[in-house]
Amino acid sequence: MSTLALKGPYWVTVRQYRRTLWLVAGGVLLGLVSMVWLRYWDGQTVGTNQDTGHAVLRVVMDWASTAMLLLPLFVGAFVAGPMVARELESGTYKLALTQSVSPARWLGSKLLTAGAVIVPATLALIGVYRLGWGSVAGTWSFLWHEPGTYVATGPVLVAQVLLALGLGALIGQLIRRTVTAMALTGLVTGLVVFVVGQLRWSLVPVQTLTGPLTEGNVTAALPASSWQGDSGLITASGDRLPSQACWDRTEQWNVCPADLNVVGQYWDHHPSSHYWPIQLIETGIVLALAALALYAAFRVLRARHA
Repeated sequence: MSTLALKGPYWVTVRQYRRTLWLVAGGVLLGLVSMVWLRYWDGQTVGTNQDTGHAVLRVVMDWASTAMLLLPLFVGAFVAGPMVARELESGTYKLALTQSVSPARWLGSKLLTAGAVIVPATLALIGVYRLGWGSVAGTWSFLWHEPGTYVATGPVLVAQVLLALGLGALIGQLIRRTVTAMALTGLVTGLVVFVVGQLRWSLVPVQTLTGPLTEGNVTAALPASSWQGDSGLITASGDRLPSQACWDRTEQWNVCPADLNVVGQYWDHHPSSHYWPIQLIETGIVLALAALALYAAFRVLRARHA
């Protein structure tokens, strides 16, 4: 058993943040117990006149969706502040360097320890969320493409927390002020995640549904779970016009001037079958950014402690 025991800077890191580690484990366990109870309560009251359990479950799932979206920001802030910047600011990292520990090993031990806790905890939280999602999936605000649900049910969240880990290590070294590093890392992490999220729906080609203009709203034929994108009118030459093009001229949605040559309408969408391709591609992009941030963090460390 002694060979399996943590040694050197890994043991020190675990000792330093043992309360945080217990807090993380306790939080995951509390979430699991709470979700199991809510699912049980929901099952006991579903179909009755007082379906309180389902209503409470939906509220809790709303909160959980928001919390999962913010999780990478908290991870990045913690790594940048307490784990890196605070030790650089106070100078306590010098003690580790006097114990035959190289700067790279000092930082690596912190990041590996943090990653060994954060990744399993994130996977566990995804499992807890999916447990609750099973009762509300496909309903309003819990469709697969809703931001909170999309992030909280797939591997992209794991990639995001690893990105936060890398950004925290980099910004913590550059700033060297605990509170400032925490705030800036949360801001940068949120910004990067937001930008990648804005590109999400262009990672896989959309499917286009078309129909005659006389059929009215073509969206009625879309699967209820589809992510709905651009829509409008189609001309005989294949050009696209805005949805209100006919209304602007005739004040009728289905009556178009002859010169517009409108022959139908279209709607771009992502069916639910696109969930995993989009998840995997986005996960790959975020992991690449995480690797780049970690590489930059160690380059900065090497430059300052050469």
